[in-house]
Amino acid sequence: MHATLNRRDFLQTTAAAGLAGAMAASAWAQEKPKSEPAPLRLGVVGTGSRGTYLLTLALQAGVEIPALCDIKQPHLDRAIELAAKARDGRKPAGYSQGPKDYQRMLQRDDLDAIIIGTGMQEHAAIAIDAMRAGKHVLSEVSGAMTLDECWGLVRAEKETGKCYMLSENCSYWPDLMMVRRMVQQGVFGETTYAECGYVHDCRTLEFEPDGTLTWRGEMVRDWAGNCYPTHSLGPVAQWLGINRGDRMVSLVSMATGSAAHADYVKRNFPKDNPVQQVKFKGADSVSTLIKTARGKVIDLRYDIASTRPAFGPYHALQGVKASYDTRLGKKIWIEGSSKPNEWEPIENYAEKYEDPLWTQLREQAKGAGHGGGDFFVIRQFLEAIRAGGPTPIGAVDSAAWSSILPLSHKSIVEGSTVQEIPDFSEGKWEAAKA
Repeated sequence: MHATLNRRDFLQTTAAAGLAGAMAASAWAQEKPKSEPAPLRLGVVGTGSRGTYLLTLALQAGVEIPALCDIKQPHLDRAIELAAKARDGRKPAGYSQGPKDYQRMLQRDDLDAIIIGTGMQEHAAIAIDAMRAGKHVLSEVSGAMTLDECWGLVRAEKETGKCYMLSENCSYWPDLMMVRRMVQQGVFGETTYAECGYVHDCRTLEFEPDGTLTWRGEMVRDWAGNCYPTHSLGPVAQWLGINRGDRMVSLVSMATGSAAHADYVKRNFPKDNPVQQVKFKGADSVSTLIKTARGKVIDLRYDIASTRPAFGPYHALQGVKASYDTRLGKKIWIEGSSKPNEWEPIENYAEKYEDPLWTQLREQAKGAGHGGGDFFVIRQFLEAIRAGGPTPIGAVDSAAWSSILPLSHKSIVEGSTVQEIPDFSEGKWEAAKA
């Protein structure tokens, strides 16, 4: 997820990144073939806290960094120095001449790929421009904010042949990957229903100290729907085989008012601060029901405003033979295996169902951000480029998961009307395999 970090938090994050990265670098070094290919050459667009962290992991994976881009010069300078320290003092070129200066960077012929770590509003445009310029793309979440942008990603990936990957780190959490393997091996039987949500008080991230809105705050001001669907929906979509034997066909959304945002502004900023006049379209809580072509239902919740302890994404799955729920503490119940009416830790099944990525690379991923997920995102993106694609989470998945944002907004604005979800696979979902 994106975050605005203070100096202390940033130092703690980069320190953790250094520890994880040292292990990651060691792992990659041990696995390098004798005839090592030339290092991949990456640029980063958006070097705030999130982009800088992904830059750190990429450097530790042995890539070259010819160029970096950010509209804020202090962020760019910090990232340039970080890259220089990792590259024997060789400083990457910097691009900071306005919000479109990344396009000048994309003209370079010494870039194979870019990582996008900007605010969400810019993700799709930069990704599309990059693929059209011949660069592979790793994009932070969500991948797009409008249906036109969703289709733009799909068409750019298809027409250019470049690798596009959505940086959805929750999809790499060990328990969620284990559930996916259990589904594929029939432990759940037929899956019927899933619940998931992003419930995390993020109001402190929506405002600068002077009351100016951050990119998160601008989203809450402008959008009424679920503005951050992929952390919760992504793993569930993979469980249910979305775009691989099934697809999401329609949704309906309902929303509360925005009392929590109004209360936060009233309590934290002076009466004469311009932010007091901002009218937020974003609700305190949004609930979306999604129907799939195979008759399954996904209950998706989004709440970044309600006062509560930190919670974050949650995931639950129901099948005819088993049930899983992270709200209970990563607990599973399997008919005929678990004790009657008694949940048990999913770790009890790790020996048989743990994903091989975690079995092989647990020590290297340990300490990396988002429960180790960031390590695997970077690793699998680089591996996909070297293999010529595809990536594990390509443009079709990114478009489908991200489309919940504009469609939930439209549903709410129109009085909770049902919205059709486009088939971004263009009919290929029926024959595709999970």
